[in-house]
Amino acid sequence: MKCFVGLDISSTKLEVCIMTNDIEMKVLFSATFGNDIIGASEIKEQVLRFNDIYHFERIVIGMEATSLYSFHPAMFFYEDSELKQLRVEVIIEQPAKIKKYREAFEENKNDTLDAFYIADYFRIERFTKSYLKEEKYNALQHLTRTRLQLIEQLVRTKQHFIENIYYKCNTLSIELKNHQLSTNIWSATIMTLMVEDYTLDELASLPLEKFVELIQKLGRGKFKAPDKLAKVIQAAITGSYRLSHVQQDSVNTVLSLLAREIRSLEKMIKEIDRAIEDMVEVLPEYQCLTSVPGIGKVFAAGIIAEIGQIDRFKDHPQVAKYTGLNWKENQSGNTSSQNTSLVKRGNRYLRYYLVEAADSVRRYNVEYAEFYKKKDEVPKHKHKRAVVLTARKLVRLVDVLLRNHQPYTPPRRFMEDN
Repeated sequence: MKCFVGLDISSTKLEVCIMTNDIEMKVLFSATFGNDIIGASEIKEQVLRFNDIYHFERIVIGMEATSLYSFHPAMFFYEDSELKQLRVEVIIEQPAKIKKYREAFEENKNDTLDAFYIADYFRIERFTKSYLKEEKYNALQHLTRTRLQLIEQLVRTKQHFIENIYYKCNTLSIELKNHQLSTNIWSATIMTLMVEDYTLDELASLPLEKFVELIQKLGRGKFKAPDKLAKVIQAAITGSYRLSHVQQDSVNTVLSLLAREIRSLEKMIKEIDRAIEDMVEVLPEYQCLTSVPGIGKVFAAGIIAEIGQIDRFKDHPQVAKYTGLNWKENQSGNTSSQNTSLVKRGNRYLRYYLVEAADSVRRYNVEYAEFYKKKDEVPKHKHKRAVVLTARKLVRLVDVLLRNHQPYTPPRRFMEDN
């Protein structure tokens, strides 16, 4: 006889249903506990008590992945020494799969029923066996996921900054781009000029020599062609619309606030990068991934933190599916569509770090550069499509390196070319 424990988890409650897989599908226990160590300990005692009675051949404790709410219960049951002696399996399943299973029965929705159907879902044993990540990977994951959240916040803030720059000086971004200057809108000098107490008319009326001096002062003498940059900025100012005094004040206030937020976020990202680099260096997988040209410490950390022990996955297609780097099949009769959409139900954090790593690797690695170029030869979504396909190729390499605990060596034909 086997035992299946279904947990429906919220921020405050643990709904539990314990059932067997015999013909009667007997529900042994059903109750509600607090989502704390006391509640989890009560559930554990019930599992141990029923095992003393029935001597189960297999015990599965299953729950939905509910972000931070399921973290503590899952780690509690996974790390408990008494449950480990019974080889209890702790499984976290995608909520979408359990939802589809539950919808087939068309019953009212409540927490008690949810726990029952979670237990019943695991009872039919159609789930993929998985392993929880070890503590060291979870610790690294806190850093790498927070880093991505900061990056996303920075992107949103920069977008808002660009919108307001357009109000103030609508041709600036276009002029900088058209003249192919190495300086962009995010240059500290440009941001200072647009944010500090300079009106557009004051900047436009400055003699070129004085404007060049101002730019060099703000840029600490780092500009190679400050006179060209000064001319471009003044041309952008001359060609831009002017706001009324009231609107100009409001835009300046918003730009000043956004500039401070951008600088603060960039500082935080640098700090978290240092923390990530310090932590990832003690993991053995670190040297495997950083041996690949283009994969630095931060990208390696993001990949390692999300994958954890590579033994959690059977092979690289399973890693790709977990990541969301797989495509829906679109086939009818003898026709197979070449334009299929990417399945994005996987781990978005791992997908981000793999795609970013692939975009970096293809700049340093001839094999991946050739692959990217080949996939770039399409009429639509050139870069996006090519880099995602390159990331899927990178999954195979990451899987091999982590599974075999080996550093990267380029294929022989690329070694001979060099």
